[in-house]
Amino acid sequence: MDAARLHIAGYEAAVGPCADTGPEQQQPAPVTPGPDATRLDIHCFDPGKPEPERPDSARPLTGTRRRRTIVITAIGSVAGGLVLWAADPGAFAGLPAAFWVMAVLALIADARPYLVPGRRASAIILPSICFTFAILLAWGGPPALAVQFAAVTVAGVRLRHSVRRTLHLALQHAVALGAAAAVAALTSLRIGPEDLAAGPSWHDAALTCATAAAWIAARYAAAAAVRRWTVDSRPRIHRRRGHADLLATAALLLLGPILLVAAVVSPALLPLALLALHAVHRMVRWAGESERAARFDSLTGLPNRRALQAAIAERSPDRRRALLLLDLDRFRTVNDALGHGAGDRLLARVGDRLAAVVPAHDLVVRLGGDEFAVLATRVEGPAAARRIAQHLSEALSRPFPLDGTPVELSASIGIALQSGRRDAGTLLREAEAAMYEAKQRGDQLAVHGPDAAHHSPDRLALLAELRTALRKDPADDGIVLFYQPQIAIATGEVTGVEALLRWCHPRRGTVGPEELLRAAEPTPVMRMLTARVLEEVIIQLAQWCSQGRPLRAAVNVSARDLHAGDIADRVGALLERYAVPAELLQLEITESALMADPHRVLETTTRLSRMGVAISLDDFGTGYSSLQHLRRLPLAEVKIDRSFVLGMATDKGDAAIVRSVVGLAEALGLRAVAEGVEDEATWRLLAAAGCHTAQGWFHARPMPAADLAEWLARYRPVQPRKIDSGKPSKL
Repeated sequence: MDAARLHIAGYEAAVGPCADTGPEQQQPAPVTPGPDATRLDIHCFDPGKPEPERPDSARPLTGTRRRRTIVITAIGSVAGGLVLWAADPGAFAGLPAAFWVMAVLALIADARPYLVPGRRASAIILPSICFTFAILLAWGGPPALAVQFAAVTVAGVRLRHSVRRTLHLALQHAVALGAAAAVAALTSLRIGPEDLAAGPSWHDAALTCATAAAWIAARYAAAAAVRRWTVDSRPRIHRRRGHADLLATAALLLLGPILLVAAVVSPALLPLALLALHAVHRMVRWAGESERAARFDSLTGLPNRRALQAAIAERSPDRRRALLLLDLDRFRTVNDALGHGAGDRLLARVGDRLAAVVPAHDLVVRLGGDEFAVLATRVEGPAAARRIAQHLSEALSRPFPLDGTPVELSASIGIALQSGRRDAGTLLREAEAAMYEAKQRGDQLAVHGPDAAHHSPDRLALLAELRTALRKDPADDGIVLFYQPQIAIATGEVTGVEALLRWCHPRRGTVGPEELLRAAEPTPVMRMLTARVLEEVIIQLAQWCSQGRPLRAAVNVSARDLHAGDIADRVGALLERYAVPAELLQLEITESALMADPHRVLETTTRLSRMGVAISLDDFGTGYSSLQHLRRLPLAEVKIDRSFVLGMATDKGDAAIVRSVVGLAEALGLRAVAEGVEDEATWRLLAAAGCHTAQGWFHARPMPAADLAEWLARYRPVQPRKIDSGKPSKL
């Protein structure tokens, strides 16, 4: 057993036993009935990829089974022709040379049948129908049926169909020809050589179109009936298909009367029709290429986002599924180190490996960039989804050989569970939110479900209202910024401020930054919010500069902003637009953002630092980062988390941690900023420890920009004395 099969076996084991699943669960549910009840699964669309497992009735035929199928179908075709001859021997008497030329050309044409791709399948169109339709119009139904049976046999052999699938195809064409013959008989339509010699009328042309329409309608109806009887009786979700199959069928049928006109002149002209058939073949091929471009990724050959959305919408709503969104960690480093060509090859190999370990009943998709997704269709709950994610992660953990270099990859996986009729957009957003949650926590995977805090109805309502507010004019959105001063402990001077977000909600009142960030950070709304805050802060900095009172302002940015990579461009454009020096802006990042993707954060912060924007590591001591990040990142300061500062006056452990962080920052040449300084005792302890800057209610509460100006006018710097002295001195 090869590696791919071992991984598929492991994947199936992760999902759980499926022995009780019915036939409808062993293959994806079909979609809108087309002209053919026999379909090719979407996984087989790319001829360059190995064909997945199918039910016995749909497998390609090889060896002895194929030879047996050829013999059976050939005997069946001959038997059908003999039955037709026995039923109406007069219809076969005295057939002219033109008939025999058309019959031979029909067999030759069906050696190359057309496959028109649909959303998840390909419809089969037989080019022989132009000849059999012409025979029907000139010499009646029985000869046309006999030739069609023989042509279907050739097509079935060429497509390696089973006997059952070939019979289905023959049944559809027999019903179609029968309906067309009935219309021709009811309207007394007959376009034989003698009729053509007299010249057909416009009435005959109209009746020919009606006969062709009956042919098409009957075949679609037969295909629907065959599908309903042979698959299952569950209701289907009907979706609109493209019109390429309808146009190709109509073009072939209406080519029939033209062939009869050519036969009147000389049967030797009939082989020229193969050129027209080649043109129809090209049209069908272009339709397939267009369909592939619309629903398949050109780099990996996998289905794309549009195909995933269609699959989520079309599959049966009574089955529980899971969407697993995979974001490759540190993929950008491969592009930087080996080039974009190597990165593209790596993405293609990742797609191949995922496709190899995921069974055919599930769907592997490339969403774009370094994001992939797996739609798992046999999931019993969160535990099974987690096992699938772990299996996928194990498959990606094996090195990828690239230009002689083994490349190690990992992925952050977000899982969204689906049951019932839920739209693809919602499922994708939930999976993306879970993926970012995994990155922020430094975990390998996260599940988005009803028990998640960010999934509560109140949180979702708050998020929707925030998104609506951000799309309004800034004067009407209710979003305001408060500024809290930062004080140099040694001198008492104001060194800067931190911008803190508030939202004056019309019903909820004032919504604080913690609640806002919990709702927005796992979603794309966070980037909208950051853009809004950055612009307002930089506008305020420009106003302070124009008033002759330049202040440095610190702004918190999220992991989503840092991972997007374009924040440096946005900050640079804002600073240039409002003519604000870069050293007046400081961005604060958290340890959780750093742990999610250290290489991408390093690249973004390095660009910002080279622009002159200071970088601060916020909430230091509460995350899981390595101390080496303090050395590698272009930091200007570290902010000691308030949870340590608040207790340092009464807890020796907290005091020891604060002193250690201050000493570490001093040794690395960084500023140490203490948050949560709320009393004089803490302030004086920080001064004794050598901390550089204090921020907290002991000096000032957060306030709007207008109140800050008044506070600055009243403020007088104070300097702490030694711990054993009395009150602090005023300078």
